[in-house]
Amino acid sequence: MLRNEYTKEKRVGEGTYAVVYLGTKQSNNRKIAIKEIKTSGFKDGLDMSAIREVKYLQEMNHVNVIELVDVFMAQNNLNLVLEFLPADLEMIIKDQSILFTPADIKSWLLMTLRGVHHCHRNFILHRDLKPNNLLLGPDGQLKLADFGLARNLGSPQDLLTSNVVTRWYRAPELLFGARHYTGAIDMWSVGVIFAELMLRIPYLPGKDDVDQIDVTFRALGTPTDKDWPEISTFSAYNKIQFYPPPSRDELRKRFIAATENALYLMSGMLSLNPHKRWDSIKALTSQYFVELPEPTTPEELPKLGGK
Repeated sequence: MLRNEYTKEKRVGEGTYAVVYLGTKQSNNRKIAIKEIKTSGFKDGLDMSAIREVKYLQEMNHVNVIELVDVFMAQNNLNLVLEFLPADLEMIIKDQSILFTPADIKSWLLMTLRGVHHCHRNFILHRDLKPNNLLLGPDGQLKLADFGLARNLGSPQDLLTSNVVTRWYRAPELLFGARHYTGAIDMWSVGVIFAELMLRIPYLPGKDDVDQIDVTFRALGTPTDKDWPEISTFSAYNKIQFYPPPSRDELRKRFIAATENALYLMSGMLSLNPHKRWDSIKALTSQYFVELPEPTTPEELPKLGGK
């Protein structure tokens, strides 16, 4: 499709290698977002992550994953035309004028898990789930976005980088530098997001990578070889402080409004041992989603600037 099919109107975000613009598709006046990836920053043309992002978004068609409308080249830059989504979950959490209920939290979590499940059944790891990357459509639908760090889940022998996922949402195996991991890293991020929705402040806000380990284990307890048999094989393990795991009463005090099923689901997604961590199917079939209140319908969810 020709690039003059689209207009770029306003810059709305910028990263190291990409700029995001708000624009319009001329033929139907549809609002779109254009992610312009600067290829000049790469020595040999396009970066693999940009190619992966296009490939994965083309492969996935799901109500809870952002839609890739088109791709075109202009001035040697790769442009991803994406559906325009006006808000993200971080904005909603931070806006103290917006009140939301347990039913609203259940709805946002359900949509997040459905999106993650779709990625994982297509053997795709997102590797950067956080409230800021969970975008909200005008119809209230939540959609996973920013697949710039996504990666195909290859064979168990593949060496992967541990330097993925924004620090506060990074699973303990990544903090220890694991080079082999699974969709369990995404499920950890979802567990932290669930906690943040209930608290309305970040749950595990580490100041740096070393502090992140301390903050995580202070909140959840330091795992031992009994809980996670391979933990002591990580070189950083011997340098960390030991903290006891929180009791169920302590968790109830932290999350006053949470039901027992909500705490059980959150604890399952925040299992320190990745082999015991709940996967998306186990989370989606949790009793939490069956008990009352029912999840709010997407169109009824709170929005920026009122309903």
